[in-house]
Formats: sequence, C-alpha cells, structure tokens
Amino acid sequence: MKYDLQLPAKPERHRLFGSVEAVKGTKPTDKEQMKDIQNTPNDYLFDIDQVGITNVSHPIRITSAVKPFSQTTIGSFSLMTHLARGRKGINMSRLTEQLQRYHTENWIVGLDSLKDFTKELAVNMEQQGAAVSLAFPWYFERLSPELEFPGLMHADIHMNVSYHQKEGWTGTVGITAKVATLCPCSKEISEYSAHNQRGVIKITAHINDRAAMPEDFKTELLAAAETNASAKLHPVLKRPDEKKVTEQAYENPRFVEDLIRLIAADLYEMDWIAAFEIECRNEESIHLHDAAARLAYSKI
Repeated sequence: MKYDLQLPAKPERHRLFGSVEAVKGTKPTDKEQMKDIQNTPNDYLFDIDQVGITNVSHPIRITSAVKPFSQTTIGSFSLMTHLARGRKGINMSRLTEQLQRYHTENWIVGLDSLKDFTKELAVNMEQQGAAVSLAFPWYFERLSPELEFPGLMHADIHMNVSYHQKEGWTGTVGITAKVATLCPCSKEISEYSAHNQRGVIKITAHINDRAAMPEDFKTELLAAAETNASAKLHPVLKRPDEKKVTEQAYENPRFVEDLIRLIAADLYEMDWIAAFEIECRNEESIHLHDAAARLAYSKI
C-alpha cells in the first residue's frame, strides 16, 4: 500500500500542536524539602464537619446469605473526615491509600469491617472523626416461580458509617429494589384485567447498636420490600411462570400507600432497626406521571 502523506516526526508534530520543553524550575523535588501547605498551623476560623473525596469507584468483595455467597462488585465510596480549626487541610492521598491497602489485604466489606475502616481512617488522618458512605449492586440468584429456571437479580445497597472519638459510631444501611404492583382501583372498576406498574422501593434503616444484627441485613430488607408487593420481579420467566406471576399480582393488589405501610410494619418488627425511612415510587403504566409515597418512623 502506498502512502503519499509525509508526516514529520512525532516530537515535531507535538511541537506543531503546542507542546514546549519542560521548564527547569528551582523548587525542590524531594518531598522532605517541599513546603507542606495543608499542615501549616493557624487559626482558620471554623472546624469542618466533613471533608474528603466522593465518587470513588473501587472493586469490593462482599458475602451474601443467598447465591452467589461470595462475590466481587463495584463500590462507590465517599471518604470523609473531620478537620480541626487549627489545621488548614487534610492529606487526601491517605484516603485512597488506605482503601488500596485494605483491598490488597482481601478486605471483605461488611458492617463490622466498615466500622473498623472508618475508625482507622480517623486515626490515620489525625482527626477526631470520620465518615464513610458506600453504595454497590448486590447480585442474588432467583428461581422462576413454577419451572425454577435460575437467573441473577440485583438490588442496590447503601451503607453509611460515622465514627467519633467521644461519641462512638452511628450507622445506616439500606436497599433500593424493584417490584411489581397492581392497582386495586383498576381491578375493582374493570370488567376484566387491571393495570400494573413497576415499583421502586428505597429503604434506609438506622441501626440499633443494642440489638444483634442479622446474618445478612440485605436479605431482610429485600424481603420487606418484595413480600409486601403484588409480585416479585424475575430475571427468567417461561409461560407457566408468567401465568403464576400475573395471577399472584392480581390476587395481591397494592396502592403505593398500601405498599409503604406494609413495608413499615415489617421494619417496625425488626429489633436491629431503631428508625427508618421508606420511599416508594410506582412507574405508572397508563398515566404519564409516577405515584410516590414517603414515610419516616423512629422507634425511639
């Protein structure tokens, strides 16, 4: 093949598009000789409650009470610490440095290990407190209701842990899951059939540190969302399965108001939950809008 275009060498092409030679500076390149601006002591007017980094994407390992029992997924982290009034800034590189170290040590992310991680973050950053938020997709096997064909479902999990030297720790866990709902009003007024919708449920549970945590909070929160809906969603459905799911939804009609109250009742009965917030949103199939409800409750 013949090429007619005569290109200059790559360094010359770079210069053509604006590249210049590196400046020979006078500032030190040795870390010990560099001025540490962020650790310069002074009165900087205010303490800062939280400062750090967000939207940190990192692979994590988790366990599950249902198949697959061990899995690697992608976590989205927020790593924050307190900053005292006398310190100008934090050493942010230490945040991702600790995350990488935990990862190389085969960290299995759970509530207890996240508490340890958060406390160590405060210590390493030489601050009184730290807060870590984590969100990730959790995968679990589900069989179709009649023929039992397997497939993988997923729900989104979120965990938040805060630690303070004097006050100890607080934490929340939660889930965002999808279900099927069927309109009770449509069923009542129609000669046949009833419209249905996909419901999106978000649960946030505040942990009661005086009660024992379940083996896997993910499965308990998922059950609270799904068992109170008209029907579950499935990754694989054959015709006998579709018949089963359709009839189950028809037998269990739910307004969004019904759904959120039934979920609240389940959460109320869980001793490890001190308070909770629920959001339910039905993606309506015959309306242009969505139906939504929110509920918050504290047992304290």
